[in-house]
Amino acid sequence: MELLWGLLIPFAGTALGAGCVFFLKNELKPLVQKSLLGFASGVMVAASVWSLLIPAMEMSEDMGRMAFIPAAAGLLLGMAFLLLMDRVIPHLHLGSDVAEGPSSNLKKTTMLVLAVTLHNIPEGMAVGVVFAGVLMGESEMSVAGALALALGIAIQNFPEGAIISLPLKSEGETRRKAFAHGAFSGIVEPIAAFVTILLARYIEPLLPYLLAFAAGAMLYVVVEELIPESAEGDHSNIGTIGFAIGFAIMMALDVALG
Repeated sequence: MELLWGLLIPFAGTALGAGCVFFLKNELKPLVQKSLLGFASGVMVAASVWSLLIPAMEMSEDMGRMAFIPAAAGLLLGMAFLLLMDRVIPHLHLGSDVAEGPSSNLKKTTMLVLAVTLHNIPEGMAVGVVFAGVLMGESEMSVAGALALALGIAIQNFPEGAIISLPLKSEGETRRKAFAHGAFSGIVEPIAAFVTILLARYIEPLLPYLLAFAAGAMLYVVVEELIPESAEGDHSNIGTIGFAIGFAIMMALDVALG
């Protein structure tokens, strides 16, 4: 039961955020968007460090001073993977009129959803690999810690769901379609988590690399997209404040529940 809840909690966060389209008339104000983007960045960075990279190094303690190698290698591979996805999947970031990736005839709304979906894949992998560690009896992992990670990601998914559904409504989509698109962008998280769990069972020695891989992919999203979007234009300090709050909350969740 804990596993099922852990896989669905992040998706629930996205769906609840997308549901804001039924209660709010307009797009989120720029100040609110910046604070939420900064908050999401803080949560993802803290989760990458406490829930993924530190456990990856703890699992590799038998390597002595070289215990950092799995974490470093996995992190770089995770970043390289997201860099590749950015190049091969057409997508459009919020507030931009220029699509990234290969040229395509996809609608603007579709490419907006694809951009958020790219963010959600590594988050699902992160939850999946931590639960895989719990199922394999790794002492560095606990059900409470895995649920804390899932809850932290759900918290940062809430504003993400709102940030995508509200602009889609402003683009002319009905409230129901805007909600469906926003919620759909989060469905990849439980799918990615489940696939990761299945794979991890067969490649248990690579678990530290998988933890760091998920961390690298999440950090790529933060550095490449979330932080620049929260810092551009006026009032960039709002994004910084949001980052600090998000980081502190996720750190507290992981330490208190882990």
